[in-house]
Amino acid sequence: MSNQQGPHDTTHFGFETVAESDKERRVAGVFTSVASNYDIMNDLMSAGMHRLWKSFTIRIANVRAGERVLDVAAGTGDLCSAFAKQAGPDGLVLQTDINAAMLRTGRNRLIDRGQLLSAVQCNAEGLPFESNQFDMVTVAFGLRNMTHKDQALHEFLRVLKPGGRLLVLEFSKVWKPLEKAYDIYSFKFLPWLGERIAGDADSYRYLAESIRMHPDQDTLKGMLDDVGFVRAEYFNLSAGIVALHRGYKP
Repeated sequence: MSNQQGPHDTTHFGFETVAESDKERRVAGVFTSVASNYDIMNDLMSAGMHRLWKSFTIRIANVRAGERVLDVAAGTGDLCSAFAKQAGPDGLVLQTDINAAMLRTGRNRLIDRGQLLSAVQCNAEGLPFESNQFDMVTVAFGLRNMTHKDQALHEFLRVLKPGGRLLVLEFSKVWKPLEKAYDIYSFKFLPWLGERIAGDADSYRYLAESIRMHPDQDTLKGMLDDVGFVRAEYFNLSAGIVALHRGYKP
């Protein structure tokens, strides 16, 4: 599948329209800025709920001893840590991230826990792995930042073994009666909190905008279907603030 960009190709960076060639650089700037405060901001922004969302994902993942797992956009390593314990010494858990600062922060955090996992800095739209290698691919809160989401989904499908599963944990479309309150929280409180805690309001304004530009639950399920995943489904969490999508490689 071609991923060549034309000279005038554009995409979204939050609500802003930017050149595709510029988006990766700007997203990198966001996550380089927030890496050192990533965990504390997650706790404050979600009132600790992100831990429950990840716990649910870990239960649904049901990693078995000896399985090979690829965690894309691994961040600070919460999922990797749990998967490595489940996969055991005969399994393999690889953490990848396009952003060096996030990957370094995640590796350091895992080392502090006594876990040394393999880490690869790479772009999810062109994974440097052979086809049919992994029993599971996961991406948590990373898909919405990818320029060509369909290309990334194709890559996830390619590197999975037949019968392997994909899990995508991502912000999604909130239950309609909560939309107004959620907008106030997202566009007023988040940038204020980002400024107070991380000294960076703009990155958290981008976070709120990127959530609104991300495909909703049914659209993302349709994208999994179109790429070639089977038995695609999703689970709404916290009234749709977050959704966990799952699909299988035929």
